[in-house]
Amino acid sequence: MKRPFSVTLAGMLVLILALWNALRAWTSLAWQSILNEYSVQMPPFFSAGMGSFWFIIGLTIAASIWKKNPWSIKLLSLAAIGYTIWYWSERMIWQNPRPNVPFAIIINLACLVIIYFASKSLSREAYERDIENPATE
Repeated sequence: MKRPFSVTLAGMLVLILALWNALRAWTSLAWQSILNEYSVQMPPFFSAGMGSFWFIIGLTIAASIWKKNPWSIKLLSLAAIGYTIWYWSERMIWQNPRPNVPFAIIINLACLVIIYFASKSLSREAYERDIENPATE
């Protein structure tokens, strides 16, 4: 059974964000001395920890979407809400200049729309799978 385009797009989005956070964690650790010298706001270990956390969450969600696990719908939605809250709180607390706010809002909303339609497609796919394979008692 072929997956809907929105589900494929959401899976790719999750993998891209997971890899982005892995790169963030690695660079925070690799450039720790430089970040400590020039950055006074966010400690590098905090950035590395959060990058690692979101990398693990992203890989978990991508694997659950790929395996068509029924709980991937809820996990995808919760992670999208959590990532949005984390992103904007980090942006408002630790970033001083805050450039390109309209662009960040548009990209964030576009990602949330993709995830919304993917979760609807995933729930419909799970519903259709239940009808095709009724449980025998």
